[in-house]
Amino acid sequence: MKGIKIVATGKYLPRNIVSNNDFSEIVETSDEWISQRTGMKNRHLTSGEPTWLMGALAAKDALASGGIDPKEIDLILMTSVTADYMTPSAACIIQANIGAQNAICMDVNAACSGFVYALDMARRYLNFEDIRRVLIVSSETLSKITDYTDRASCVLFGDAAGACVVEAADSMFSSDLGADGTKAQLLYCKNPLKMNNPFMKPELVPEYEEIIHAETDYLYMDGREVYKFAIKAMPKAIEAACQKAGIQVQDIDLIIPHQANIRIVETAAKTLGVPMEKMYVNLEKYGNTSSACIPMCLDEISKNGLLKRGQTVAVVGFGAGVTYAAAVFKW
Repeated sequence: MKGIKIVATGKYLPRNIVSNNDFSEIVETSDEWISQRTGMKNRHLTSGEPTWLMGALAAKDALASGGIDPKEIDLILMTSVTADYMTPSAACIIQANIGAQNAICMDVNAACSGFVYALDMARRYLNFEDIRRVLIVSSETLSKITDYTDRASCVLFGDAAGACVVEAADSMFSSDLGADGTKAQLLYCKNPLKMNNPFMKPELVPEYEEIIHAETDYLYMDGREVYKFAIKAMPKAIEAACQKAGIQVQDIDLIIPHQANIRIVETAAKTLGVPMEKMYVNLEKYGNTSSACIPMCLDEISKNGLLKRGQTVAVVGFGAGVTYAAAVFKW
């Protein structure tokens, strides 16, 4: 199988910036408390712009930066946990908005691992001749599902979108993806839709055990258990991807982790035996934006010239499901 090449990147950030001090006005917290525990200072929150619009604007930024005609996009993969509609897919709405009428469209929900899942999917599609360019869009409006009375979680999340255009390349690509559904109750958000079937007959429902006992329609997270999962899953996935590629972790020039918490990133770096200088971190500015974190990092890296062509990059995420994913490839 061929590898991939990221030929263009883009992002969109809402103009509404919310600081740690702003949170101290609505919950019992402080800038010091948040900074020490998460590494976060600011995050961008929407003032009403929908998830699909943020994704479309990030996609347009990527297409413009790469000088790419949207009609040349063959596939759009949209990742999100906060789509505006049950149907149609956000990918279809974005396709219409950016003029990519020749693209196949589908949404992917792998939570915060979504972008890496989509990157792996893109690579597989690109090994067929009828798919030449894939547009990956990751857009998240986490403020829609955040409980702003929960001081432990509400400070963590931001809204944003990132995008990239991917082509096939004769270069290295290796990945390690997985999930553990037995831990689904650690991080979830219930669909608020209720049963509306007037013909329901409860006696016909087969016996089953509820997996998630949701008490709220907002995002719930068992922070301690998610932390324990993340600090093991991220290094393990990167090591597995490197082993498949026949390289050492030390051969990686830059690791782009999911921007969930600075302590998780630091612990993962220590476990991998790499210096923090090799871990790209921007969570101080944006917080946790779920699947949008990694493509936003890629956009900063690309537009600031932080990597040279031919250098080795690793991207790694973890999230609800629980899911995890890592990919190693040449820039």
